[in-house]
Amino acid sequence: MDGEGTRAPPRTLLERLDAYERLVRLDKPIGILLLLWPTLTALWIAARGAPPVTLVLIFTLGTVLTRSAGCAFNDWADRRYDAHVKRTSGRPLVTGEVSGREALAVGATLAAAAFVLVLFTNRATILLSFAGFAIAIAYPFFKRFFALPQAFLGIAFSFGIPMAVAAVRGSAEPPAWEMLAINLLWVVAYDTEYAMVDRDDDLRLGMRTSAITFGRFDVAAVGLCYAGYVAGMVWVGRLMDLGPIYFLGLLAALACAAYHLWLIRDRDRDRCFRAFLHNHWLGLAVFAGTVADYAVRAGAWPRSL
Repeated sequence: MDGEGTRAPPRTLLERLDAYERLVRLDKPIGILLLLWPTLTALWIAARGAPPVTLVLIFTLGTVLTRSAGCAFNDWADRRYDAHVKRTSGRPLVTGEVSGREALAVGATLAAAAFVLVLFTNRATILLSFAGFAIAIAYPFFKRFFALPQAFLGIAFSFGIPMAVAAVRGSAEPPAWEMLAINLLWVVAYDTEYAMVDRDDDLRLGMRTSAITFGRFDVAAVGLCYAGYVAGMVWVGRLMDLGPIYFLGLLAALACAAYHLWLIRDRDRDRCFRAFLHNHWLGLAVFAGTVADYAVRAGAWPRSL
């Protein structure tokens, strides 16, 4: 099964836009949310609860554009493999609805738009954006040889954290890199759940994933990553003198993590995918706790434009 040409190429503008939408996964916003919540959490912490509205808008829209560009580049890099994986066999590049050249053009356009947004920040954030873009482009190829590509993805999905801190403070000062390392543990946890869905297909294709590397210890590894993430965010809360509402958010996140471990305990594909999708609520719990804590304790809210 190669999947090529299983659908007719788009003939109308509406059909082409629909294909592009599916290429960049705007119909599946989970990736945007998993990127957005830790980035905004870092932005709120860096600004001590009062980030400028302009930065909130820049990082929110930038997250949408960056993730969408990453999907286009990822699908181009994986176009020879996706046809052989049940979950990805219907992607527009596989079915022939979008050509490889089109995918690269869409990705480059979205990446350029995201860079334009970064230009409205400061020098430190602009320099960090180059590193973040390079990491995002390199990620798909790490699955060919790196035993834990989810760890590399963790860097890519956490790079908005030092950028957000730099945008507020002029440099990626503490706890920017510490929060990146902590968030990496969460990414490894949820992307291992995601990889557990495709484990059989990935083994057949010779791909490397954390689900394969961890083997029979995969559930335990996910649990340890969740524990490390929550413990790390407790440390961040104490370092930044956050209050009880923040820690209630972490408690809700811990409850989400426990639910995910219950879902994946039997390694059922559908349940593993449900656990992955539910991580949006874990990230939202941490962000909501952060925002509410600052708002209630200090009466802080985003400053006007």
